[in-house]
Amino acid sequence: MGYRRINCAPFIILFFLAIFLLSGTALASSDQKVLVLDISDSITPVADDIVADAIAFAENEDYEALVITLNTPGGGLDETLNIIEQIAQTDVPVIGYVYPEGTKAWSAGTLILISTDVAAMAPFTIIGSAQPVTLSAEGAEPIEDSKIVNALVKRATENARKYDRNQTAAEEFITENLNLDAETALEYDVIEYTSPSIPDLLEQVDGLEVKGGVLETEDAQIVSYETPLRLAFMNAISNPIVSSLLLLLGVYAIILGISNPGFGAEIFGVIAISLGLIGTGFDVNIGALFLILVGIGLLILEFQAPGFGVFGIAGLVCIIAGSVLLAPTDFPGNYTPAEFQQTIIISVLAPTVVLGIFLVFVVYKIVKVRKSRPLFGELVGDDARAKDGFEPGSTGYVIHRGQYWKAESDEPIAKDQKVKIVKKDGVKLVVESFKEEEDGEQ
Repeated sequence: MGYRRINCAPFIILFFLAIFLLSGTALASSDQKVLVLDISDSITPVADDIVADAIAFAENEDYEALVITLNTPGGGLDETLNIIEQIAQTDVPVIGYVYPEGTKAWSAGTLILISTDVAAMAPFTIIGSAQPVTLSAEGAEPIEDSKIVNALVKRATENARKYDRNQTAAEEFITENLNLDAETALEYDVIEYTSPSIPDLLEQVDGLEVKGGVLETEDAQIVSYETPLRLAFMNAISNPIVSSLLLLLGVYAIILGISNPGFGAEIFGVIAISLGLIGTGFDVNIGALFLILVGIGLLILEFQAPGFGVFGIAGLVCIIAGSVLLAPTDFPGNYTPAEFQQTIIISVLAPTVVLGIFLVFVVYKIVKVRKSRPLFGELVGDDARAKDGFEPGSTGYVIHRGQYWKAESDEPIAKDQKVKIVKKDGVKLVVESFKEEEDGEQ
């Protein structure tokens, strides 16, 4: 019985051809990539560096577009303007997207959104509240300086006009604290799209002509931008609350280090203050630093003083005032809604007051201990009992009212012998035999 040889060459060719076609299709589908940068906190001094790094990454890796998701209460005006300039200068299409559902992009976030190449919002999100305010002793007050307000209005309306968006709404965001939800913003031509998710948004904008090119985003690979370690660290300490707390902790660490040297607290204090100042990202108010330094000096003086009084209270007040002044809440250095600025103030003031009260309590207890008479008596003249026997010139231990004391004597002392305390030398007692007891026994 014979066997017929089957020629496998055509099947092998077809197999490899199919693999080639499938891999070609896979490569084609993964050619387009979209980078997603998430801004979900305040616009800090590091935010513009992060945006610049993301844009450079998208340019070098030939990404189809950069999506900036916004969920922010606002932030620094200078940083916001820098981000707007970077968006205008890059060749990569930038899509602004208020996301996820139920979030907001207020003040600085609104200005960034209306300055992107494509503006979109998720359902139930809000933009607006871009009126600049300043805080004073009377509370939050809107900025009335026409030079500042008009400059912001003109910048916002020009960006809206550039992208054929509603210029009136752009102006009223600043002058009237206008707020819009996603559907209203779409109806008033403030944005171009509403979308519940990033993939859905990329499908909607597919085929849109932006910056001289046509977007191909429908099946694009979505890549999340990973902040470099250095920028991530800088972003963490540039948070207004974090930087302010670093300054506060540094102040108290220096006080502790000077009062109790040798534990390294003063070194930690210097590092914490340095990081806090770096995190603030703007010129430090000299008066605020002076107040803090004066407060430190007064508290140190109170530690060294024999009593408690005006120095401690004055030092605490100086530190509280200086800490509040160092909180980045002033306009135009920081462009945030009044409610968020008040949160920063409270976040700095509350721990300062709590730590200050604790410090006052500690000082009070120290002074009370220094001035109070020993609860266990005057010692001198009291009787004690030797725990161990010891010879003249050597030391042993005696028990006085349940407490162990190091003691010495000019005469031999036997174990369990009753002795009389004749002198206290620092933490050591000088004792002698209890003559009355011995006479009574004879």
